[in-house]
Amino acid sequence: MKIAVNTRLLLKDKLEGIGWFTFENLKRITVNHPEHEFYFLFDRKFSDEFIFSKNVHAIIVSPPSRHPLLWIAWFEYSIPKILKKLDIDLFVSPDGYLSLRTEVPQLAVIHDINFYHRPKDLPLSSRLYYQYYFPKFAKKAKRIVTVSEFSKKDICFSYHISPKKVDVVYNGANSIFHSLTPDEIKATKDKYSSGSDYFLFVGSLHPRKNVSGLLNAFDLFISQHRTDHKVVIVGEKMFFTAELDQTYNQMRFGDDVLFTGRLDINELKNVFGAATALVFVPFFEGFGIPIVEAMYSGIPVICSHCTSLPEVAGDAALYVNPLDVEAIAEAMHKISSDPNLRNELIAKGKAQREKFSWDSSAEKLWASIEKCLIP
Repeated sequence: MKIAVNTRLLLKDKLEGIGWFTFENLKRITVNHPEHEFYFLFDRKFSDEFIFSKNVHAIIVSPPSRHPLLWIAWFEYSIPKILKKLDIDLFVSPDGYLSLRTEVPQLAVIHDINFYHRPKDLPLSSRLYYQYYFPKFAKKAKRIVTVSEFSKKDICFSYHISPKKVDVVYNGANSIFHSLTPDEIKATKDKYSSGSDYFLFVGSLHPRKNVSGLLNAFDLFISQHRTDHKVVIVGEKMFFTAELDQTYNQMRFGDDVLFTGRLDINELKNVFGAATALVFVPFFEGFGIPIVEAMYSGIPVICSHCTSLPEVAGDAALYVNPLDVEAIAEAMHKISSDPNLRNELIAKGKAQREKFSWDSSAEKLWASIEKCLIP
């Protein structure tokens, strides 16, 4: 069979949640299934590190698609042409975008539909695209994959899709994440927080990630308890909104907030392993890969009590209402001052993390692909 895959988010040194899902699963699937030919469709120059095996053929399809008008051009005009030219049997799209102008069977990986519930978080052009196209993509897809039972129920209810059409494939965590030695922890703290303990946030600075709420809670925590803790924010500033800028500038303890930008994964695993805890309090999340990365890094988790996060964290997290700044601050105090609580959550995290591996994800994604290949 000839399987085409939308690989436009495989960007060297710039992989994020969907990019990691694409990378980790395709790396395994293409090697494990040499009987099939895979056509990776990039929208720009690509790195050879993404060509995982001899049965992978890379093709650059123009135009580069990083704007709603270009999404339309790429998926509705360029993709149908290349699928027809190559006589493709199945088109797999790990970011959920499909083409409405082809009759080739398609599998969409719709990680979540946060844009359906929080449209004002997006620029108008993106919002209009998602509102118009994604309900149509959900109906057009032969099968849908999503990353949590929460997202499955949400997609089925919101878009009136049969649950029989949707498969759940959890995310995993890179095997590089692990507990650090005391010397490694000290070296990491010396490098990133001048030797101080720190809380950690990892992710984009998107409004739904509630970084403003985290900063307000941290400010309250420090003002109440006067510790030398810092908070380290790992992620690109492309969503550094006016609200977030105002929050940061109004902080009493803004000097204790450390923005690293995006980190190489070898650095990221150290920053995880040396943290007091991950504080991950978004308003909406389809999965939450940083939670699993924290569990593999041997650190406790503070996270929101809503959407998919209780499903992912299980009993291995301290839960908070993301709207309640005082509750987040109190959770920081509990987890930084109670070693028994920390150790209990770390132990539970080691058990919970066994539910999530990229090997298992690849097997389940392939099972969904096989359902699409059946005539």
